[in-house]
Amino acid sequence: MQTQQNIRSALDRHWLASAAGDQAAEHEIYHDDAVCTYPQSGEVIHGRRNLQALRSHHPGKPSGFAVRRITGEGSVWVTEYQIDYAGKSAFTVSIMEFRGDKVARETQYFADPFDAPAWRAQWVAQGVAQAK
Repeated sequence: MQTQQNIRSALDRHWLASAAGDQAAEHEIYHDDAVCTYPQSGEVIHGRRNLQALRSHHPGKPSGFAVRRITGEGSVWVTEYQIDYAGKSAFTVSIMEFRGDKVARETQYFADPFDAPAWRAQWVAQGVAQAK
């Protein structure tokens, strides 16, 4: 399972670099022809260079970044994380599909936090800390 260990190590390096704003190290994980999709906006980014350029030109740097969980096996890995921009949090899921030890395809979903409705309080526990 050397490949599994390589992928997990690559993911750890990727998310650490992402949190630190190290664009070069963050994008080492991608194949040159990687494709990244943002389903909520309908955007498709073709190629590692375009993905790095897009992220490098983001108007703000994250003020917070926390990986909540990484899970996966084989060629599909999922990372759940929280990222903060300009005082707002987004709960994010990244689904990465690997070809060898590098990402060939990534899909990212972003969700804003919301207050839990009072009507369902009797059936739930509050477990995820939300930043507002």
